[in-house]
Amino acid sequence: MRKTVLEARLSRREALRRAGALGAGAVLGGAVTACTTTAQTPNLDVAILNFALNLEYLEGLFYLAATGRISELNQVGGNAQIVLPPGFNGTSPVPGLMGDLLDLANEIADDEKAHVLFLRQALGSQAVNRPVIDLYNSFNAIQSGFNPFNDPVSFFVGAFVFEDVGVTAYNGAAPLITDKQNVLAPAAGILATEAYHAGAIRRYLIEIRNQPVPGTGLTVEQLANAISNARNSLSGGGDEGLTVMDTPNNVAADQNGVAFSRTTDGVLKIVYLNAQKQPGGFFPQGLNGQIK
Repeated sequence: MRKTVLEARLSRREALRRAGALGAGAVLGGAVTACTTTAQTPNLDVAILNFALNLEYLEGLFYLAATGRISELNQVGGNAQIVLPPGFNGTSPVPGLMGDLLDLANEIADDEKAHVLFLRQALGSQAVNRPVIDLYNSFNAIQSGFNPFNDPVSFFVGAFVFEDVGVTAYNGAAPLITDKQNVLAPAAGILATEAYHAGAIRRYLIEIRNQPVPGTGLTVEQLANAISNARNSLSGGGDEGLTVMDTPNNVAADQNGVAFSRTTDGVLKIVYLNAQKQPGGFFPQGLNGQIK
């Protein structure tokens, strides 16, 4: 059967991505394999990459479920439970998600899946398996009635929950990486990709900021800014809303135009949805690995 234009584009993109990941993964994997930890010179590279892998599992599952492709990651790194809203199983795209918006969602899904495969290959036997991930109760905890798999507007607001966190997490972890050439450089590349994602999603949400988010009683602007405020409150800063003083805010950055960063503690508080860093939220049984 002849492939559609979208299928052909995705197949080619996947082939190129896999080829690139194999080469870069070999370098990064060699560096990780050489990691040692002593009392005098602690090496956190493996712990940091596994921390990133947990976050990539979360993002990968979110986007693959939204595009109806959940099975592509369902068997990668274990078979831990995935909690989705009743009536949605991730085998078909979010209702109404089509055209350019579906293309965008598929493109980001490709990237997040590639990040998972890249990090798992680099870590080899040291890679942690996917933890239990909750994509239902977590969003309800953020805002009652909020279901990102209900419609395209809700989906992109849901994506806003993750992307800025990914940028700040990689930025905050960078100074802790020991191998600056073989580990920091690929991690910086992933950070840049996450920033592209965040920018695309933020720009689209600004365009539809006055639309209601079904089931929440809030507009896109109101809910996105509430999410930003909650992230700020939990992690002690590092965030900006969709708008600032009613003005569209396309780029989240400090007064020097530098992307915000977060400690692993700050990221854990956000993904656990509590200031005590107790397992909950998107990871009801906690992350896997040393940093959890």
